[in-house]
Amino acid sequence: MSTTQPLRSPQETLKLLYEVSREFNSALDLRTVLQRVLFLTMRNIGAHSGSIIVVDERGEPIESAIIHGSNMLDQTTQQLRITTEQGLAGWVLRNQTAALVKDTSKDPRWLQRPDDAIDRTGPKSAISAPLAAREQLVGVITLVNSTPGKFGRQHLSLVQAIADQAGVAVLNARLYAESKRQTRVMSALAETASVINATLNLEEVLQRIAVQTRQALNVQAASLALLNDDADELIFRAVEGGAGAQLVGTRLKVGEGVAGWVAKTGQPVIVHHAHSDPRFHAETDRRTGFYTSAIACAPILQEGKIIGILEAINPQHGHFERDTLMVLNGICNLAGTAISHAQLFVQLQAAHQRYRDLFEDSLSPIVITDMEGRILEVNRQAIETSGFSQEALSRMSIMDLHEVDKKHTGAYLERLTQTDQILIYESEMHALGDVTIPVQVLARRVSIEGVPHIQWILRDITERKHIDRLRNDLISMIYHDLRSPLSNIISSLEVLRSMLPGDDDAIESVVQIAERSTERIQRLTNSLLDVHRLESGQPILSQEIVGLAPLVDEAIEAVRLSLDAKQQSLEVAIPSDLPGLYVDKDMIRRVLINLLDNAVKYTASQGRIRLEARMADGMIEVSVIDTGPGIPLAEQEHIFHKFTRLRSRPGSKGLGLGLTFCRLAVEGHGGRIWVKSRVGVGSRFSITLPVAPLESLLAHSARKTSTPEQQKGKKYEQH
Repeated sequence: MSTTQPLRSPQETLKLLYEVSREFNSALDLRTVLQRVLFLTMRNIGAHSGSIIVVDERGEPIESAIIHGSNMLDQTTQQLRITTEQGLAGWVLRNQTAALVKDTSKDPRWLQRPDDAIDRTGPKSAISAPLAAREQLVGVITLVNSTPGKFGRQHLSLVQAIADQAGVAVLNARLYAESKRQTRVMSALAETASVINATLNLEEVLQRIAVQTRQALNVQAASLALLNDDADELIFRAVEGGAGAQLVGTRLKVGEGVAGWVAKTGQPVIVHHAHSDPRFHAETDRRTGFYTSAIACAPILQEGKIIGILEAINPQHGHFERDTLMVLNGICNLAGTAISHAQLFVQLQAAHQRYRDLFEDSLSPIVITDMEGRILEVNRQAIETSGFSQEALSRMSIMDLHEVDKKHTGAYLERLTQTDQILIYESEMHALGDVTIPVQVLARRVSIEGVPHIQWILRDITERKHIDRLRNDLISMIYHDLRSPLSNIISSLEVLRSMLPGDDDAIESVVQIAERSTERIQRLTNSLLDVHRLESGQPILSQEIVGLAPLVDEAIEAVRLSLDAKQQSLEVAIPSDLPGLYVDKDMIRRVLINLLDNAVKYTASQGRIRLEARMADGMIEVSVIDTGPGIPLAEQEHIFHKFTRLRSRPGSKGLGLGLTFCRLAVEGHGGRIWVKSRVGVGSRFSITLPVAPLESLLAHSARKTSTPEQQKGKKYEQH
């Protein structure tokens, strides 16, 4: 091709264009079309070398054919990009106009290379023309002759005519190549999705992703790494080919190496020359003996968050295809979903195993039934406690195993179908051999694999029942066996007081201490008995009409010694027009004593205490306010429970029954009790008590022989 061909006549030119068009359209493979276009054009205008560069819609080079002499050359995408940005081909693409360069050494549009030096190939002549089709720029053809001035206007016209013919062929071939590429990508992704979603085992999913990546991208090796819990290290979990098992378990800090860079930035990347890239981590190659030449790496995302990376290493054909990152990103998207599903499955299995462990290892019998009560599953404790075999229990109903409290569950368990609340009641389990076991039943609706069931927990309360009986016996003993001695002591103190001289203050003080101590013991025993009675549901029968003020006076008198000892002030504010109470006088007096006693106990010396009353929603509300240390919010809801001792007050003494008695006594009268407290400020305990009915007040007034002095609002200052 070193001899310039003579220009043809118009007839010969038409014939040439026809032959060129037929040759172009005889193939659809883009590389083949480019080579044919370039070869025919060079042959017909006498070019020594030439190139065709195909660009996409954005003007980015995507394919090329380069002939120098008789050799077909390859260039990287980066080299092609330089040519299209700086050289003659770039000028033609930007201006979409053909160009004739008679002497490349004198034309600034020509990109001078070391090969163009005078002592080497020297100046040349060149022609470049755009390839266009359907008003769309598809590429550029450039032809070079080693002799300056060899190309003229007629050559340029012929090249333009050939370029016009070639443009359509190149566009068709590019579209065909794009279609094939998309088909290949979709096939690769479809096959990958099918393979990696065929299992939920996490390790197997990871290995399959690596295998599919290696196959889809035709590379020597593929590796997958996931971030650790702290998201500061990558851990290689799966490797296919290459270093293989040597790399599994290797840790790489985020930001270290190409993989670490991708994990940090979230950007996919292709590194064509790994060892010349500053991001490359060569230590891995030195340790494993594997040589990395090129890397494609992309992040694996899960709900927009980076969880790992996927690498393809060393393409088998020496270079990565143009669609490599598209395929790799597609696999990463599939991988993120597959890994998420596998991790959720692992978590579900772990949760299921924890449930099974809790179910089987529970110290209480657990029974699972359908919504009609047929037993479906039982734990080991249910078999052991009932004495029935699992097979026997599976043929039974929950009604056969214990007495169902239909007031709680409904006759047909319908209440359990209507609520997710836990229903609690006490019953008896029917064990093997006509043995009955007292149980506390906790029943609730649960969902198992999306199907509603009922879970029954049957707690053996035999020991608690035994303790309850002992407690009842002890309460009875305390009440009956202490009652007579206490009465004798009180009577003896009264006799002793009548025999004492009235002017001996020391003896008087001792007797008062003895009287108050015996009264305190008597209040404690009465409260203990009342707690037992009220808990068992016995009603309050001995209610009478009584004014609030006299009860408050008696309560103050009971705590007077403690109040005086701590030099505290007590303010009482009771409106004069409050109606009478309809209560058990002794019980409510003890409630007030307990509230005042607690206020005195927890208020510092010389502190302030206030008792106030008012009408509220048809009842009388009584509040005792102290300036003590206050009660933490977390403890406020527990203080009315039996035997509760506040953790925030480790030095406090007592059985923890005082506020329990207050709650039961107030609730037994139809009222309620509550507390409002701030740590470091103080507490406000409030109760509501019933007002006497009008007819009872009228009858009470008629029985009185005289009108008592109306109770005024009073203020007591105790020091």
